[in-house]
Formats: sequence, structure tokens, C-alpha cells
Amino acid sequence: QVQLVESGGGLVQPGGSLKLSCSASGFTFSNYDMSWYRQAPGKERELVATITSAGGIRNYLDSMKGRFTISRDNRKNTVYLQMNSLKPEDTAVYYCNAARFDYFLKRNLNYWGQGTQVTVSS
Repeated sequence: QVQLVESGGGLVQPGGSLKLSCSASGFTFSNYDMSWYRQAPGKERELVATITSAGGIRNYLDSMKGRFTISRDNRKNTVYLQMNSLKPEDTAVYYCNAARFDYFLKRNLNYWGQGTQVTVSS
């Protein structure tokens, strides 16, 4: 059974830091690109950052460059998102995603976690 379990969210003051973790099980973690998405109230889900199965990092939102860092530990089947200098506009539910293209099935495989709330407020 595939599971992605996020943790590390919470309430933090502006300028503070949080480190999110996503623990994976039920699939071969090292074969998957791992991403963090977020969804703020009333807004669409947006891609925050991706780290490929090979360890390449792609940060998608300019507003996060230099503040957020994605990393992975394939021995622990875990992906992380270090968030520094947090701003109120970073408030959202943060979701972990695992994705890869299955060449045998000829389709994308996509798994999601349940999300963890991050609230940045004084």
C-alpha cells in the first residue's frame, strides 16, 4: 500500500523556519521524482519544488528561491522541504507528491500525501 505521510507543519512567526518531512512507503522511493506542492485557501494547488530521482533540483516559484530547499534521503525514503524566512503568504497546506512514468504501463504514476498545514502569522 502506497503511503506518503507529511509532518513538520505548524504555526510560525514571519521570518521563522520550518522543515517539512514526507515519509514514503509501499513503492520504490528512489525511482520517483519527489515534489512539494502547496494550496492556500481559495487558491489552486501550486508546485513548490521538485527533486528528481537522480537528485536534480528544480525550484518552480521565484518567490521561494533562496528561501526554500528541497532534499531527499533515499536510505530513509524521505523527502524534505526546508523553509526559511517564512512570510504570511507562505501560509498553505503543503502536499508531498511522488511521480514517475511507467514505461511498461505507458502512463504516469502519481501519489499524494494528505498534506500538512503551515501557518505564518504573528
